[in-house]
Amino acid sequence: AQLRLVVRAGSIVEDDDQLGLAHFTEHIAFNGTENYAKQELVEFLESLGMRLGADVNASTSFDETVCQLEVPTDDPTALAAGIQILEDWAHGLTLDEEEIESERGAVIEEWRLGQGASTRIRDQQFPVLLEGSRYVDRSPIGTLESLQSFDPEALRRFYRDWYRPDLMAVVAVGDFAVDEVESLVRQHFAGLLNPAEPRPRETFPVPDHDGTRFTIVTDVEMPRASVAVYHMMESWDETTLDAYRQSIVERLYNTMINQRFQELSRQPDPPFVFGQSTRGRLIGSKGAYMLVAGVQEEGIERGLDALFTEAERVARFGFTESELARQKVAALRGMERSYANRSDRSSGGFVAEYIRAFLQNESIPGIGYENELFKRFVPEITLEEVNAIGRDWIHDDNRVIAVTAPEKDDLEIPGEDDLLAVLDGVRSKSITAYVEAFVDRPLLADPPVGSAVVSERTLEGGVTEWELANGVTVAFKPTDFRADEVVFRGVSPGGTSLATDDEYSAARIATAIVSGGGLSDFNAIELRKVLTGKVVSVRPSISEFEEGVSGGASPQDLETLFQLIYLNFTAPRADPEFF
Repeated sequence: AQLRLVVRAGSIVEDDDQLGLAHFTEHIAFNGTENYAKQELVEFLESLGMRLGADVNASTSFDETVCQLEVPTDDPTALAAGIQILEDWAHGLTLDEEEIESERGAVIEEWRLGQGASTRIRDQQFPVLLEGSRYVDRSPIGTLESLQSFDPEALRRFYRDWYRPDLMAVVAVGDFAVDEVESLVRQHFAGLLNPAEPRPRETFPVPDHDGTRFTIVTDVEMPRASVAVYHMMESWDETTLDAYRQSIVERLYNTMINQRFQELSRQPDPPFVFGQSTRGRLIGSKGAYMLVAGVQEEGIERGLDALFTEAERVARFGFTESELARQKVAALRGMERSYANRSDRSSGGFVAEYIRAFLQNESIPGIGYENELFKRFVPEITLEEVNAIGRDWIHDDNRVIAVTAPEKDDLEIPGEDDLLAVLDGVRSKSITAYVEAFVDRPLLADPPVGSAVVSERTLEGGVTEWELANGVTVAFKPTDFRADEVVFRGVSPGGTSLATDDEYSAARIATAIVSGGGLSDFNAIELRKVLTGKVVSVRPSISEFEEGVSGGASPQDLETLFQLIYLNFTAPRADPEFF
């Protein structure tokens, strides 16, 4: 069973003398409660087979704190104990001064371990992205000065102020009787009372700004360069049918432009290693539409130009009808498969969804209802609706350009004027409409005759084994693990251990080259188009002592699966451009 205590309070609500104490509170939760003194809590959880970190953990962000337990359900007392522990965390922490002092060193060490390149870059980017907001001064880890010197009473004040019923939720998902667990939750939490005069739980906005801001950061430990453009926006409604339908339109837009970026990244001497279009929440009530590219160190301006040229191409000419038609098929097939596998969703997936519902007001209609909405909405979505997305999202004001790159003496990084000139230049550039290569031929024009079964035997565990005339042995086992999945693996002994010194490098990268080159006379882009709507995957592999193929498919796509297996063996495509 997955259990969570979710608190709608993180570092953003800390007072000036409490920097880092939201995070410290979740640490100290394992150091003594009303029912478990000091190390007794950890020892008890370990006695149930749980491990600190893997099954028992907590996390703190700017706006929330989440404490997690994973308890076995084969022991009825374990589940009840788990709910008791959540209650202890909610209002029964002892916050013993000796334990606070002993934990101080552990949290400071966590702060120290976090002082790498990513933190140094974040500490320079956040003040630009979140300028004018309280978030700039409220990093969840806090400051070293605060962690070293805070008064234990400040920690107790944070706990009293913010760990209270109106800011908390209990989430429980697992293989248990719902009524029994609900009864346990009510038993342990119904008696909790809010303070007579609770502190207001304020929200802290990130103010909009005129024009474009820049954050250009280099670091000696940064291994690669990237450029991102944030088009800032307020968070959006997720609770209505119109909002749900609009989210599908946006998903279609992002998927199609990302496929165009993928095509650009596969060119010889590509403008970027990868390009991505995405919209998401940044922090609090602030979201952003982001265009991001991983680029060569000397290619920051070129990568930025390519990103915005493609976005401008879509804005001027739109997507093609065939692009949208293919993506609609893929979207419907993806939802159809999620619905078919609805009984196999992990508990963790449900937990994450329920937490977002509590913290972000995300709707949770259920996969059955969502499947019906997809079948209703996707066919009616028009090309005009999808084409309008980029024009609405991309704007000149309230924008941040973020560049990260290695710090090298001989590497010249473009400045603010250079980056802005790239975006201004795209607007006046002569751009032609996207021309799509049409693919209208079968994946396998001449299917093979096949190999006869020369022997058959039944093995323990419901496994049937066939030996084929060509020497291949096939072991087949029906299962009911997932309703819409067949998996396979084929292997033979050998691997890179058989390669000569001259062949070794080629053997190490062979499968990457084969996987990226396409199959038969289809390049990788054409192959993706041919497989639209198919749930199928085949991956070749070469390890030290083996070579083989693996993958899987939906049962309705088995013919395609076996065609791909066959083509991987007989018609790998050498693509000099991809190479």
